[in-house]
Amino acid sequence: MPSPRLSTSHSTKRGASPGGGSRTRTRTMSKDYTTNLSVQQVLSLWVQGTVPTLQHFTEMWYWVFLWCLFSSLFVHGAVGLLMCVMLQRHKRGRLITLVLISAGFIASLTGGVITSAVVAWVYRVAGKDMAPLEALVFGVGQTTLSIIISFSRVLATL
Repeated sequence: MPSPRLSTSHSTKRGASPGGGSRTRTRTMSKDYTTNLSVQQVLSLWVQGTVPTLQHFTEMWYWVFLWCLFSSLFVHGAVGLLMCVMLQRHKRGRLITLVLISAGFIASLTGGVITSAVVAWVYRVAGKDMAPLEALVFGVGQTTLSIIISFSRVLATL
């Protein structure tokens, strides 16, 4: 089974010594870039490494997206259960429930991918690191805004 974290290392070689002499020196410097892409780490809000923040675009996007995904799953699961209970005697109630929940989940999933990428891009361009709690707030906030916008559109059509 592959490791839950992605690790890459860079090595650079330097040529001439800083003194400018004819003697050349080869020095290998290695940096360990650890990317926190484990679902268990996301759910526990624990960042592995020396700095307890999310530093790379991939990490930020993944953490915000997973929180958006989990909160969306929770909301759509609760609403789907409520719909099943309310439409249990309807002739096509289960089919309607399945279609509406899957369409709503796919729409919020697509929106979550895009908005999570935008949030991570803004943080990366600004040169800021993201705390794990910020990723939680952004992910759950995306789901909350999605619910608010959905209800406001429904009320406008009545």
